[in-house]
Amino acid sequence: MEITLIKPDDWHLHLRDGAILRDIVPFTTARFARAIVMPNLQPPVTKVSAAVEYRQRILEAVPAGNRFEPLMTLYLTESTPLSEIEAAAASGIIKAFKLYPAGATTNSNAGVKEIKRIYPLLEKMQETGLLLLIHGEVVDSDIDIFDREKIFIDRTLSALVSDFPELKIVFEHITTRDAAEFVRDGSEKLAATLTPQHLMYNRNSLLVGGIKPHYYCLPVLKREAHRAALIETIASGSPKFFLGTDSAPHARHTKENSCGCAGIFSAHAGIELYAEIFEQAGILDKLEGFASCHGPDFYGLPRNQETITLRKEAWKPPSSYPLASETLVPLKAEETIHWQLV
Repeated sequence: MEITLIKPDDWHLHLRDGAILRDIVPFTTARFARAIVMPNLQPPVTKVSAAVEYRQRILEAVPAGNRFEPLMTLYLTESTPLSEIEAAAASGIIKAFKLYPAGATTNSNAGVKEIKRIYPLLEKMQETGLLLLIHGEVVDSDIDIFDREKIFIDRTLSALVSDFPELKIVFEHITTRDAAEFVRDGSEKLAATLTPQHLMYNRNSLLVGGIKPHYYCLPVLKREAHRAALIETIASGSPKFFLGTDSAPHARHTKENSCGCAGIFSAHAGIELYAEIFEQAGILDKLEGFASCHGPDFYGLPRNQETITLRKEAWKPPSSYPLASETLVPLKAEETIHWQLV
């Protein structure tokens, strides 16, 4: 059995930099025509000039024969000048700004602490047509980690959508029924990405039988009822939801650690995993819209002209891949994946 799709895009991707970048870019470029590249490097990509240089390093890592367009983002801070918003809009390569609540995830310490302080920047983004991409969690120590997404909707996102009705917002890597329903019932300017891990696993996968560090990501995996709600969401075929792997490479020793870092690497099977998810849910006919059409339509970009073909054929990723001088454990290492890129 084979299926052919318009070549998909990844609307949420971490590539890192340096030797790590060179090791992992080929996984994405084999499967995706474009990707929204996250700006949470160290130091973060906060200026157009830095994004231009980063984009060039990405392009230099693309294997010969692969056509790939990195779609760049800037890291939004409370000290971002209005002039940088204008420069980003004029650049032609910056598609969005990324809002990280300070301390919410990997390399987010330079993020936003008080949302009202960036309202003038959001007003300028709304005016220029740049998108806002949001890691939607509160970080208060008194809030249960499994409730952070819902509280963020109640405290922050509802107000943002109301206060900036023309600002396109992507609620990234949603994990709960609350988020899915909020996006579904909300403004047409609001969309969301869904990762393979949040569609495949629940918090039992992380915690039962011992803590599994390679299933630890932020937002953290939730209850089975929430995973089932996300499956219902993609089954609806709504154009407000699209593919964003949130693939994030981390060296094995930083995951298998007394304080392991958050992030799951899935770029090695970035479209194959979704094919498996959609087939198991009986909605394989909805995959192309989710993977190849809804994202560019929301971003106001053309759909890709190339196609890819996937074959129903079992394979197993290795136990690890090289990652600069270290190793990286991929999602479903040494486990069977039932679809393969031809």
